[in-house]
Amino acid sequence: MLLVWFDLYVKLQRPTSKVHSTQSGDCYTQKMQLDYFEMHGTGNRILVVDQRSDNLPPPDLATTKQLGQGTIGPGFDQMMWVATATDPDHAASYRVFNADGSEVEQCGNGVRCVARVLSGQSQHNQPLTLESPAGLVEAIILDDGLISISMGAPEFEPSRIPFLADNEALSYELEADGQTFEVAAISMGNPHCVLQVPDVTTAALAQLGPIIEHHERYPERTNVGFMQIIDNTTIELRVHERGVGETQACGTGACAATVAGQRLGLLGPKVTVRLPGGEVMVSWQGGRNPVWLTGNAELIAEGTVEI
Repeated sequence: MLLVWFDLYVKLQRPTSKVHSTQSGDCYTQKMQLDYFEMHGTGNRILVVDQRSDNLPPPDLATTKQLGQGTIGPGFDQMMWVATATDPDHAASYRVFNADGSEVEQCGNGVRCVARVLSGQSQHNQPLTLESPAGLVEAIILDDGLISISMGAPEFEPSRIPFLADNEALSYELEADGQTFEVAAISMGNPHCVLQVPDVTTAALAQLGPIIEHHERYPERTNVGFMQIIDNTTIELRVHERGVGETQACGTGACAATVAGQRLGLLGPKVTVRLPGGEVMVSWQGGRNPVWLTGNAELIAEGTVEI
């Protein structure tokens, strides 16, 4: 393991992209050789691109969509585009892109993968502080190799999720597909809709997920979680992710579902969340305290793609 991460550390020191121009008629077309880390967090497919050396901007929407769908490169559920931080005391900043090319605010599994990559660099002490579109995030590498992420405090004010409602409530009635559902609306830096179901294996995720994602009461679309409560310390969860579809795991979705259950008095302060790709641990002490997400982050392969 030490040799693997030493090799990773060495490779991180070299430039992560190489730009060259080719001539076609009277036009020059720029091509970029992009180095990446193919990773996963609890089965969630993450592509980490470290641009702290070159600080190149992310590709356009069409190219990002091609990367996400695997037309070029290995494909991903989310891409984490890492850049230098605005504050030298912070380890890095990052932006998040979904497989459909859209940019989103947060990705809990992706943050753990970024922290895993950065942990190979000795100049950064723990906890690592990262700048995200949703605010500052802290990451701690635990002795057992798992990574804990401070995801910030949940947001319940409808206008800040955003979710169309007259007043804040623990749950809301949402009409979809000719049915009425009791749902929780929460932001973990990105919008979530949480439904409690008797059995996640038979939940109508494939049918309801896309409908609720694009529901008119979620102006910026939403992630949709289907939660089955096993006991007050354990839930099972499947998530339809905005711009992706069902994934093996969703870190912010695990946080949102846990918070929703806690607010209803159904869950305790520490909850094991079972997802199709594995388990994560979520803890929250209520109020404006941050939600902590703990799970793995694994390197699958390194590669280079021309875009």
